[in-house]
Amino acid sequence: MSRSTSAREDLLREATALVERAELQLPGYDEPIVVGFRRDGSASFFFGSDPVYQFNTAGELRRAFVSDLLYKAEQGQLVALRRERSATEMALVRHELTPAETAALLATLTNHLTRLRSALQTGAHQVLREVPPAAALPQRILTWLEQLPALIPIANTPNVRQRSPHQPEA
Repeated sequence: MSRSTSAREDLLREATALVERAELQLPGYDEPIVVGFRRDGSASFFFGSDPVYQFNTAGELRRAFVSDLLYKAEQGQLVALRRERSATEMALVRHELTPAETAALLATLTNHLTRLRSALQTGAHQVLREVPPAAALPQRILTWLEQLPALIPIANTPNVRQRSPHQPEA
């Protein structure tokens, strides 16, 4: 996603899968943070244009976009995908994260979410815009964050909905 203001405006306007979304300004962040919820309650967090963290309905990390890498959940582990272009094609190069790499990514995520939770608890935030208007999303975001375990779980799949281990993938 672009770092321009118009790209952020587009995110708030065009992220229609996030039926409730808010753009917040927090101390210590140069760019606004966008937090949104899908109809099923799954959440997405956009800390400026990078990083982005997406959760499923069980509050498990399912995807992340950090420093031009896509991370996706597979069987409770994280896999990084990097785009490599050649003269004729573009390929996604896959890298399974080591436990240390996973811990580092989760520590950074936890730090961002802790800072957001603290700003919401103390009122040290400004709501720039909400969809729908006057939706009182800061309280909903805070409630969601307070229910998240201290050790953020990783989903089994990058899909939004959780899937029973006995249910085949769609």
